Amino acid sequence: MLAYKGYRGTIEADDRSFVGRVVGLRDVITFEGTTFAQVEQAFRESVDDYLTFCAERGEPPDRPYSGKIPLRVSPETHRRAALCAEAEGISLNQWIARQIETVSEG
Repeated sequence: MLAYKGYRGTIEADDRSFVGRVVGLRDVITFEGTTFAQVEQAFRESVDDYLTFCAERGEPPDRPYSGKIPLRVSPETHRRAALCAEAEGISLNQWIARQIETVSEG
């Protein structure tokens, strides 16, 4: 996965080139190259071009995830999670973030 200015890109390879896409946006931003160095540079240029295009139009660019997750759970699940967080001496928010990080790293 590529990262630049808070944006992330994924890459797929076919027989002759690398093709990528910036992920986590409603807008579609793609890039390609025949070597990894080229596709990495194309990714950065595509992000810069997108930001320039948005600025020229006076529109805010779409941004990757804000980091805020509205979450609805049952009262019992809420209670159990709060008790786990309290037992670890951290906030419920920190506990939930840790659980997500643990799952996403595994």
